[in-house]
Amino acid sequence: MSRVCELSGKGPMTGNTVSHANNKSRRRFLPNLNEVTLISDTLGQSFRLRISAAALRTVDHRGGLDAFLAKAKDDELSPRALKIKRDIEKAGAAA
Repeated sequence: MSRVCELSGKGPMTGNTVSHANNKSRRRFLPNLNEVTLISDTLGQSFRLRISAAALRTVDHRGGLDAFLAKAKDDELSPRALKIKRDIEKAGAAA
């Protein structure tokens, strides 16, 4: 399982661990990923996604999964999230 947020595309970054003596060694900064269940109001269905804590706060701020995906860029979304977005758009157009 990759360490990439399914909604924001946020992944590991690299940098240095700097000691008190200013010695530098390479390290990885991993995103704070959580497995959460989000509910789509349009589809009436729940989805289990592995997203970062920052993305979860953004989903809450925008008013839910449907509103978040409507504004999200397609290149940042995972293939699963992109499929959910397409399904929501189809259901919205049909209604």
